[in-house]
Parts: sequence; C-alpha cells; structure tokens
Amino acid sequence: MLRSLNFACLLLFCLPLSAKAPPEQPIAPDWQLLTEAGKQIKSTEFAGKPLIIHFWATWCPYCKKLQPGLDKLYKTYHKDGLQLIAVSFLEDQGATPQAELEARGMSFETAVNGDHVARKLFAVEGTPTTVFIDKHGRIVASTRSSDPDDPRLETMVKLLLTL
Repeated sequence: MLRSLNFACLLLFCLPLSAKAPPEQPIAPDWQLLTEAGKQIKSTEFAGKPLIIHFWATWCPYCKKLQPGLDKLYKTYHKDGLQLIAVSFLEDQGATPQAELEARGMSFETAVNGDHVARKLFAVEGTPTTVFIDKHGRIVASTRSSDPDDPRLETMVKLLLTL
C-alpha cells in the first residue's frame, strides 16, 4: 500500500515535468557545503530524518514566491522531525543568501556556493527546485513548482513523515 501511495505521489511531481515514467527512487548523494558564516553542513546531519532541500538563488522571483509556503510547512512539521535546508546556487557576485532569507522572514538555514551540489550531484537545472528525501535517504520526488499553496507540497511532506 505504501509503495503504491509513494508511487502515486512521485507521479504528482514527475508527470507535469516529464512524460516519462518515474524512475526508481535513487539514494540521495552525500554532500557538504558551508553557510555564509562558515559553518559546515553535511548531508549526514540529516540521516534518519525526512528532508526537503530547496535549491534557490537570491535573484529568483519564483524562489521568493515559494519560500513562505516552504517555511510554513517547515514550521508546522519540524516538531514531527521534518528538516529543511536551502542551497543557494547560481548567485550573483556579492549575494548574501542567509541575510536575504532572514529579511524575508524565513526561519530555515541556507548553504551557499551550492553550484556543484545542485548541478552535478542533484542534476538541478533551474530555480526553484525542491527535492523531497525520506528518512532512508531516498529521493522520493522533486518539483519546480513556485506555488507556495501547491497542495502537493504538503502531501509530499506528510508522505515523508510516514515512510
């Protein structure tokens, strides 16, 4: 039952992006990045926890539109174990992503200079891209949606919390 529900949720995100059948759930790659303050963040910190990775850039209007929805989900489900990390990439020289998030009232942290992680490890093609990873480290789904009220976002979070 869970496998078919999982497959159905994966379809919710994959079909609008591609007409191909969704692939088997790959394991998320290991990565490590720094914050603006120089704090190291590693994928291993999120082992055993459901995780949303939000790939974004400060100049992206669609990211700015989506972030309040992600922040609301994070605040609502963090007590249930949900983790959220933003990864800033494709930035303009001198950008200050964490300061930008704080100015927007967001409560989640961002790693910076994430071009290699976004492009090479996760094959992200543009902003925003949001990746949903279950507590077993499997990539369950990803989306390019910028709608902060997209009901599929909460559906995926609820699924992550049950896997």
